[in-house]
Amino acid sequence: MASILSEVEEPAHEKQLADEPSNPMAQHAYDGFANRQSRSAPGLIFGATVAGLVLILASIVGLWLLRSVRRLNRQVAQLSRQTEQLSRRLQGAEQQGKALAQQASQAAANAQTAALQRDQAKESEAASAAQTQSALQAATAAQQQANQAQQKAEEYRKQREEELQTLQQVLGQIAETHRTSLGLVMTLGEKSIRFDFDKSEIQPKYRDILNRIAGVLMTLKGYSIYVYGYTDDVGTQKYNLQLSSRRSQAVRDCLVQAGVTPGLISAKGFGKADPRVKGQSSQARAANRRVEIGIVDSTLLASSRPISAKQAIRR
Repeated sequence: MASILSEVEEPAHEKQLADEPSNPMAQHAYDGFANRQSRSAPGLIFGATVAGLVLILASIVGLWLLRSVRRLNRQVAQLSRQTEQLSRRLQGAEQQGKALAQQASQAAANAQTAALQRDQAKESEAASAAQTQSALQAATAAQQQANQAQQKAEEYRKQREEELQTLQQVLGQIAETHRTSLGLVMTLGEKSIRFDFDKSEIQPKYRDILNRIAGVLMTLKGYSIYVYGYTDDVGTQKYNLQLSSRRSQAVRDCLVQAGVTPGLISAKGFGKADPRVKGQSSQARAANRRVEIGIVDSTLLASSRPISAKQAIRR
Protein backbone atom coordinates (compact mmCIF):
# COMPACT_ATOMS: atom_id res chain seq x y z
CA MET A 1 0.00 0.00 0.00
CA ALA A 2 2.83 2.32 0.89
CA SER A 3 4.57 1.44 -2.27
CA ILE A 4 1.56 2.29 -4.24
CA LEU A 5 1.17 5.62 -2.47
CA SER A 6 4.77 6.43 -2.99
CA GLU A 7 4.42 5.64 -6.61
CA VAL A 8 1.50 7.85 -6.86
CA GLU A 9 2.82 10.73 -4.85
CA GLU A 10 6.20 10.62 -6.57
CA PRO A 11 5.07 11.59 -9.93
CA ALA A 12 3.15 14.42 -8.35
CA HIS A 13 6.15 15.62 -6.53
CA GLU A 14 8.19 15.19 -9.59
CA LYS A 15 5.60 17.11 -11.46
CA GLN A 16 5.76 19.88 -8.89
CA LEU A 17 9.51 19.94 -9.20
CA ALA A 18 9.19 20.03 -12.92
CA ASP A 19 6.77 22.92 -12.63
CA GLU A 20 8.81 24.97 -10.28
CA PRO A 21 11.33 27.29 -11.99
CA SER A 22 14.84 26.55 -11.79
CA ASN A 23 15.82 30.23 -11.61
CA PRO A 24 15.79 31.68 -8.09
CA MET A 25 14.34 35.00 -9.20
CA ALA A 26 11.76 33.20 -11.19
CA GLN A 27 11.10 31.09 -8.19
CA HIS A 28 10.59 34.18 -6.09
CA ALA A 29 8.20 35.67 -8.59
CA TYR A 30 6.37 32.47 -8.85
CA ASP A 31 6.02 32.18 -5.14
CA GLY A 32 4.69 35.69 -4.95
CA PHE A 33 2.18 35.00 -7.61
CA ALA A 34 1.13 31.78 -5.93
CA ASN A 35 0.67 33.60 -2.67
CA ARG A 36 -1.50 36.31 -4.29
CA GLN A 37 -3.57 33.71 -6.02
CA SER A 38 -4.09 31.87 -2.78
CA ARG A 39 -5.11 35.14 -1.02
CA SER A 40 -7.52 36.46 -3.80
CA ALA A 41 -9.29 33.23 -4.63
CA PRO A 42 -12.03 33.59 -1.94
CA GLY A 43 -12.69 37.19 -2.95
CA LEU A 44 -13.10 36.24 -6.54
CA ILE A 45 -15.41 33.45 -5.63
CA PHE A 46 -17.46 35.82 -3.45
CA GLY A 47 -17.50 38.46 -6.17
CA ALA A 48 -18.60 35.95 -8.73
CA THR A 49 -21.27 34.73 -6.38
CA VAL A 50 -22.45 38.26 -5.68
CA ALA A 51 -22.41 39.08 -9.35
CA GLY A 52 -24.41 35.98 -10.05
CA LEU A 53 -26.86 36.86 -7.30
CA VAL A 54 -27.08 40.39 -8.65
CA LEU A 55 -27.75 39.07 -12.11
CA ILE A 56 -30.34 36.67 -10.77
CA LEU A 57 -31.91 39.42 -8.71
CA ALA A 58 -31.80 41.80 -11.68
CA SER A 59 -33.43 39.13 -13.82
CA ILE A 60 -36.09 38.57 -11.19
CA VAL A 61 -36.62 42.31 -10.76
CA GLY A 62 -36.68 42.78 -14.54
CA LEU A 63 -39.16 39.96 -14.94
CA TRP A 64 -41.26 41.38 -12.13
CA LEU A 65 -41.06 44.84 -13.65
CA LEU A 66 -41.97 43.45 -17.07
CA ARG A 67 -44.94 41.66 -15.63
CA SER A 68 -45.86 44.76 -13.66
CA VAL A 69 -45.59 46.89 -16.79
CA ARG A 70 -47.75 44.45 -18.75
CA ARG A 71 -50.27 44.36 -15.92
CA LEU A 72 -50.21 48.12 -15.78
CA ASN A 73 -50.68 48.28 -19.55
CA ARG A 74 -53.64 45.99 -19.28
CA GLN A 75 -55.04 48.06 -16.46
CA VAL A 76 -54.40 51.24 -18.44
CA ALA A 77 -56.13 49.72 -21.48
CA GLN A 78 -59.04 48.63 -19.30
CA LEU A 79 -59.18 52.04 -17.71
CA SER A 80 -59.05 53.58 -21.18
CA ARG A 81 -61.98 51.42 -22.30
CA GLN A 82 -63.87 52.24 -19.13
CA THR A 83 -63.09 55.91 -19.66
CA GLU A 84 -64.34 55.69 -23.24
CA GLN A 85 -67.49 53.90 -22.07
CA LEU A 86 -67.99 56.48 -19.37
CA SER A 87 -67.43 59.21 -21.96
CA ARG A 88 -70.05 57.67 -24.24
CA ARG A 89 -72.43 57.28 -21.31
CA LEU A 90 -71.76 60.86 -20.29
CA GLN A 91 -72.39 62.01 -23.84
CA GLY A 92 -75.58 59.96 -23.96
CA ALA A 93 -76.57 61.35 -20.58
CA GLU A 94 -75.93 64.87 -21.86
CA GLN A 95 -78.03 64.22 -24.97
CA GLN A 96 -80.74 62.64 -22.85
CA GLY A 97 -80.54 65.61 -20.51
CA LYS A 98 -80.91 67.98 -23.45
CA ALA A 99 -83.84 65.95 -24.76
CA LEU A 100 -85.42 65.94 -21.31
CA ALA A 101 -84.81 69.67 -21.06
CA GLN A 102 -86.45 70.20 -24.44
CA GLN A 103 -89.33 67.97 -23.39
CA ALA A 104 -89.64 69.87 -20.16
CA SER A 105 -89.58 73.16 -22.06
CA GLN A 106 -92.16 71.84 -24.53
CA ALA A 107 -94.24 70.54 -21.65
CA ALA A 108 -94.06 73.94 -19.99
CA ALA A 109 -95.04 75.61 -23.27
CA ASN A 110 -97.88 73.11 -23.71
CA ALA A 111 -98.98 73.73 -20.15
CA GLN A 112 -98.93 77.47 -20.77
CA THR A 113 -100.87 77.01 -24.01
CA ALA A 114 -103.34 74.73 -22.26
CA ALA A 115 -103.76 77.29 -19.50
CA LEU A 116 -104.31 80.01 -22.08
CA GLN A 117 -106.81 77.85 -23.94
CA ARG A 118 -108.51 77.02 -20.66
CA ASP A 119 -108.77 80.71 -19.84
CA GLN A 120 -110.04 81.45 -23.33
CA ALA A 121 -112.52 78.59 -23.02
CA LYS A 122 -113.71 80.00 -19.72
CA GLU A 123 -114.04 83.44 -21.29
CA SER A 124 -115.86 81.93 -24.28
CA GLU A 125 -118.07 79.94 -21.95
CA ALA A 126 -118.83 83.05 -19.94
CA ALA A 127 -119.48 85.00 -23.14
CA SER A 128 -121.62 82.17 -24.48
CA ALA A 129 -123.55 82.04 -21.23
CA ALA A 130 -124.04 85.79 -21.41
CA GLN A 131 -125.14 85.53 -25.04
CA THR A 132 -127.44 82.65 -24.15
CA GLN A 133 -128.91 84.67 -21.32
CA SER A 134 -129.24 87.67 -23.61
CA ALA A 135 -130.81 85.47 -26.30
CA LEU A 136 -133.23 84.03 -23.75
CA GLN A 137 -134.13 87.49 -22.60
CA ALA A 138 -134.53 88.63 -26.20
CA ALA A 139 -136.60 85.54 -26.99
CA THR A 140 -138.74 86.17 -23.92
CA ALA A 141 -139.15 89.80 -24.91
CA ALA A 142 -139.92 88.77 -28.50
CA GLN A 143 -142.44 86.21 -27.27
CA GLN A 144 -144.06 88.84 -25.10
CA GLN A 145 -144.15 91.22 -28.04
CA ALA A 146 -145.55 88.46 -30.24
CA ASN A 147 -148.17 87.68 -27.64
CA GLN A 148 -149.00 91.35 -27.34
CA ALA A 149 -149.10 91.70 -31.14
CA GLN A 150 -151.28 88.62 -31.40
CA GLN A 151 -153.54 89.97 -28.70
CA LYS A 152 -153.73 93.31 -30.45
CA ALA A 153 -154.35 91.56 -33.77
CA GLU A 154 -157.11 89.53 -32.19
CA GLU A 155 -158.60 92.66 -30.67
CA TYR A 156 -158.27 94.40 -34.04
CA ARG A 157 -159.87 91.45 -35.80
CA LYS A 158 -162.79 91.49 -33.40
CA GLN A 159 -163.16 95.22 -33.87
CA ARG A 160 -163.08 94.85 -37.64
CA GLU A 161 -165.50 91.97 -37.43
CA GLU A 162 -167.96 94.16 -35.57
CA GLU A 163 -167.40 96.98 -38.06
CA LEU A 164 -167.92 94.67 -41.03
CA GLN A 165 -171.08 93.22 -39.52
CA THR A 166 -172.46 96.71 -39.06
CA LEU A 167 -171.27 97.74 -42.53
CA GLN A 168 -172.86 94.66 -44.09
CA GLN A 169 -176.18 95.45 -42.45
CA VAL A 170 -176.06 99.06 -43.67
CA LEU A 171 -174.92 98.31 -47.22
CA GLY A 172 -177.22 95.30 -47.44
CA GLN A 173 -180.15 97.68 -47.25
CA ILE A 174 -178.87 99.38 -50.41
CA ALA A 175 -177.70 96.45 -52.54
CA GLU A 176 -176.88 92.77 -52.29
CA THR A 177 -173.87 92.46 -49.90
CA HIS A 178 -172.05 89.36 -48.62
CA ARG A 179 -169.05 88.71 -46.43
CA THR A 180 -165.60 87.49 -47.43
CA SER A 181 -162.63 86.56 -45.27
CA LEU A 182 -161.10 90.01 -45.76
CA GLY A 183 -164.14 92.27 -46.19
CA LEU A 184 -167.38 92.73 -48.11
CA VAL A 185 -168.60 92.54 -51.69
CA MET A 186 -171.55 94.55 -53.00
CA THR A 187 -173.16 93.46 -56.25
CA LEU A 188 -174.75 96.28 -58.27
CA GLY A 189 -176.86 94.24 -60.63
CA GLU A 190 -180.29 94.46 -62.22
CA LYS A 191 -181.95 94.97 -58.81
CA SER A 192 -179.87 98.05 -57.95
CA ILE A 193 -178.12 99.48 -61.03
CA ARG A 194 -179.00 98.14 -64.46
CA PHE A 195 -176.85 98.77 -67.51
CA ASP A 196 -178.50 98.73 -70.88
CA PHE A 197 -177.18 96.42 -73.53
CA ASP A 198 -173.83 97.65 -74.87
CA LYS A 199 -173.98 100.72 -72.60
CA SER A 200 -171.79 101.97 -69.73
CA GLU A 201 -173.63 105.16 -68.80
CA ILE A 202 -175.31 105.34 -65.42
CA GLN A 203 -178.88 106.52 -65.60
CA PRO A 204 -179.83 109.42 -63.31
CA LYS A 205 -182.27 107.30 -61.38
CA TYR A 206 -179.36 105.20 -60.04
CA ARG A 207 -177.37 108.20 -58.82
CA ASP A 208 -179.14 108.23 -55.49
CA ILE A 209 -178.05 104.65 -54.81
CA LEU A 210 -174.43 105.47 -55.53
CA ASN A 211 -174.60 108.57 -53.32
CA ARG A 212 -175.89 106.47 -50.42
CA ILE A 213 -173.09 103.96 -50.99
CA ALA A 214 -170.53 106.77 -51.13
CA GLY A 215 -171.87 108.18 -47.85
CA VAL A 216 -171.12 104.88 -46.12
CA LEU A 217 -167.73 104.38 -47.78
CA MET A 218 -166.58 107.87 -46.78
CA THR A 219 -166.71 106.86 -43.10
CA LEU A 220 -164.40 103.87 -43.52
CA LYS A 221 -160.81 103.93 -42.27
CA GLY A 222 -158.20 101.35 -43.15
CA TYR A 223 -160.09 99.86 -46.07
CA SER A 224 -159.40 99.70 -49.79
CA ILE A 225 -162.22 99.88 -52.36
CA TYR A 226 -162.18 98.03 -55.68
CA VAL A 227 -164.76 98.48 -58.46
CA TYR A 228 -164.91 95.59 -60.97
CA GLY A 229 -167.06 95.67 -64.12
CA TYR A 230 -168.55 92.68 -66.02
CA THR A 231 -170.54 92.08 -69.20
CA ASP A 232 -172.69 89.31 -70.65
CA ASP A 233 -171.41 86.79 -73.18
CA VAL A 234 -172.38 88.70 -76.29
CA GLY A 235 -169.45 90.08 -78.28
CA THR A 236 -165.74 89.44 -78.37
CA GLN A 237 -163.55 89.17 -75.32
CA LYS A 238 -161.58 92.26 -76.29
CA TYR A 239 -164.67 94.41 -76.76
CA ASN A 240 -166.26 93.16 -73.54
CA LEU A 241 -163.08 93.96 -71.59
CA GLN A 242 -163.30 97.53 -72.83
CA LEU A 243 -167.01 97.75 -72.07
CA SER A 244 -166.65 96.32 -68.58
CA SER A 245 -163.76 98.69 -67.89
CA ARG A 246 -165.97 101.70 -68.92
CA ARG A 247 -168.77 100.50 -66.61
CA SER A 248 -166.43 100.08 -63.59
CA GLN A 249 -164.87 103.47 -64.30
CA ALA A 250 -168.31 105.12 -64.51
CA VAL A 251 -169.26 103.77 -61.06
CA ARG A 252 -165.91 104.84 -59.59
CA ASP A 253 -166.34 108.38 -60.98
CA CYS A 254 -169.76 108.69 -59.41
CA LEU A 255 -168.48 107.56 -56.00
CA VAL A 256 -165.54 109.99 -56.18
CA GLN A 257 -167.93 112.81 -57.17
CA ALA A 258 -170.00 111.88 -54.14
CA GLY A 259 -167.00 112.33 -51.79
CA VAL A 260 -164.96 109.09 -51.69
CA THR A 261 -161.20 109.72 -51.64
CA PRO A 262 -159.84 108.95 -55.14
CA GLY A 263 -156.69 107.29 -53.80
CA LEU A 264 -158.75 104.66 -51.93
CA ILE A 265 -160.77 103.43 -54.88
CA SER A 266 -159.69 101.72 -58.11
CA ALA A 267 -161.55 100.29 -61.12
CA LYS A 268 -160.96 97.41 -63.53
CA GLY A 269 -162.97 95.48 -66.12
CA PHE A 270 -163.08 91.68 -66.52
CA GLY A 271 -165.37 91.38 -69.55
CA LYS A 272 -167.55 88.30 -69.65
CA ALA A 273 -165.45 86.38 -67.09
CA ASP A 274 -166.99 85.01 -63.89
CA PRO A 275 -170.65 85.05 -64.90
CA ARG A 276 -173.10 85.03 -61.99
CA VAL A 277 -175.68 83.04 -63.93
CA LYS A 278 -174.85 80.41 -66.53
CA GLY A 279 -176.71 80.47 -69.84
CA GLN A 280 -177.62 82.70 -72.73
CA SER A 281 -181.11 83.76 -71.72
CA SER A 282 -182.01 87.41 -71.41
CA GLN A 283 -182.36 87.02 -67.62
CA ALA A 284 -178.91 85.43 -67.34
CA ARG A 285 -177.31 88.03 -69.52
CA ALA A 286 -179.01 90.86 -67.59
CA ALA A 287 -177.71 89.42 -64.30
CA ASN A 288 -174.16 89.17 -65.65
CA ARG A 289 -174.15 92.85 -66.75
CA ARG A 290 -173.07 94.17 -63.36
CA VAL A 291 -170.52 96.02 -61.22
CA GLU A 292 -169.09 94.66 -57.98
CA ILE A 293 -167.67 96.85 -55.21
CA GLY A 294 -165.11 95.11 -53.00
CA ILE A 295 -164.37 96.52 -49.56
CA VAL A 296 -161.18 94.97 -48.23
CA ASP A 297 -159.41 95.53 -44.91
CA SER A 298 -156.00 96.88 -45.95
CA THR A 299 -154.27 95.63 -42.80
CA LEU A 300 -155.60 92.10 -43.12
CA LEU A 301 -154.81 92.05 -46.82
CA ALA A 302 -151.17 93.07 -46.15
CA SER A 303 -150.74 90.41 -43.44
CA SER A 304 -152.25 87.57 -45.51
CA ARG A 305 -150.37 85.48 -48.06
CA PRO A 306 -149.92 87.19 -51.45
CA ILE A 307 -153.27 87.29 -53.23
CA SER A 308 -154.84 89.68 -55.70
CA ALA A 309 -157.54 92.13 -54.73
CA LYS A 310 -160.00 90.19 -56.84
CA GLN A 311 -159.19 87.02 -54.95
CA ALA A 312 -159.61 88.94 -51.70
CA ILE A 313 -163.17 89.97 -52.50
CA ARG A 314 -163.99 86.51 -53.85
CA ARG A 315 -162.88 84.65 -50.72
